[in-house]
Amino acid sequence: MKYKMKLADGTTQIVQITAAYFKTWRVWQVQINGKVAMLYKLGSEWMQRNEDYLDAYTLQAIGKYIDSIIPPPGTLSLS
Repeated sequence: MKYKMKLADGTTQIVQITAAYFKTWRVWQVQINGKVAMLYKLGSEWMQRNEDYLDAYTLQAIGKYIDSIIPPPGTLSLS
């Protein structure tokens, strides 16, 4: 899905977020400005692969947004 997000530099960008699984981990592939980053959550902390490029503010902002749209594990969403 595509979302509009305000980034640390004050610009608004279109961000595409896709959920997937890598081995047994739930991950989110995030595409901004033609670049792709893979995010995952470790406890309550959002992380990214070492080779990805997101600054800490952007990583936390995207993670917070994902938390707001995705129900926590173990909950059932009947829409």
